[in-house]
Amino acid sequence: MKKNTKISIIGAGYVGAASAFALMMAGLASDIIIVDINKEKAEGEAMDLSHGAAFVKPVEVKAGEYEDTKDSDIVIITAGAAQREGETRLDLVGRNYAIFKSIIPPVVKYSPNSILLVVSNPVDILTYMTYKLSGFPRERVMGSGTVLDTSRLRYMLSTHFEIDARNIHTYIMGEHGDSEIAAWSTTNIAGMDMNEYCSRSGKDCRICIKDEIFENVKNAAYQVIKKKGATYYAVALAIKRIVEAILRDENSILTVSSYLQGEYGIENIYMGVPTIVGASGIKKILEIPLNEEEGEMLKKSADKLKEVLDKGIK
Repeated sequence: MKKNTKISIIGAGYVGAASAFALMMAGLASDIIIVDINKEKAEGEAMDLSHGAAFVKPVEVKAGEYEDTKDSDIVIITAGAAQREGETRLDLVGRNYAIFKSIIPPVVKYSPNSILLVVSNPVDILTYMTYKLSGFPRERVMGSGTVLDTSRLRYMLSTHFEIDARNIHTYIMGEHGDSEIAAWSTTNIAGMDMNEYCSRSGKDCRICIKDEIFENVKNAAYQVIKKKGATYYAVALAIKRIVEAILRDENSILTVSSYLQGEYGIENIYMGVPTIVGASGIKKILEIPLNEEEGEMLKKSADKLKEVLDKGIK
């Protein structure tokens, strides 16, 4: 890991501020720059974080303009319109695309060698747009994808099975949204597939239970938004995990939103798939063995995303 690491966060809203806090607590950066159209909000967040300097590893947190992001190692983009109650992530496309057209050019100008991590929703569409607007190679543009969704699935399975979520290996893939899929055929616990683990543990693994868990995962954000207005803590931890994998060159497998060029029979779209993430960004997209139904569902998820792009947002 580099001795001096600079991370810039574009957007000082709930997600941006929570992400800065998570990165600060993890000691992953020597400099954190927060940029927002609301300069006072960015300054307030930077001040609040800086006042805890005595409790964490040395880090300078500052609010700034785009020129202050110069030579960032990673630029995290959380800016954009917030998802409203009853609104799907894809409903946000038009509003957030307009915002991104003003964000990406200055980011690229001041940090031409950075890795861009998109978090704003709809993340897959906006990551695609960032890729096109930036001119960066696909390896250096990624989205948070279904990293959080995968964590939600692992958590809900851990609750059902009464075991540590870290001992459950599974993936949510596709759109970070309503067409995402659960890769049940690859799910394993202690080296056993889910059905075998169920038979040995005596837990209920009927189809209806799987369906219920998946629906809870898919609708989790809607439920949180309904109850408290926004989601930000868990996504901030997901961002911290992705940044950690990059800065420490971990070669970790995470379901970030990656640009597909034929993998899974899908082309020219960003979506969440198991990906090796390291110092250069996206090192390799893994084609895990899905069953036939899951493979078809993943293609349908890609088609749904492409429909949005075909409406003139290219």
